[in-house]
Amino acid sequence: MRPLKPSHREHKRYLLISGKDASQKNIDEAVLRFVGILGYAKASPSVVKNKGSKVILAINRSELEKIRASLKLSGKDMFVEKVSGMINKL
Repeated sequence: MRPLKPSHREHKRYLLISGKDASQKNIDEAVLRFVGILGYAKASPSVVKNKGSKVILAINRSELEKIRASLKLSGKDMFVEKVSGMINKL
């Protein structure tokens, strides 16, 4: 099977999420509550690193604003510190 062309791959954005409640479970609950199952599938969030109160989350770039809004409206102590297209820049 041939690999995908770069234009057909999903383009990712990496979010540095910090706060007292920043954990994979809380992030998943906030996203599912705000955008639902279909929005969760479109964003395809995946935790890259989890260091205490900081989490690096990879998402599809077209869904960035929805993920930011879901974290803000969750009511928990977690916020997006930085967004980057490269994981090394965080």
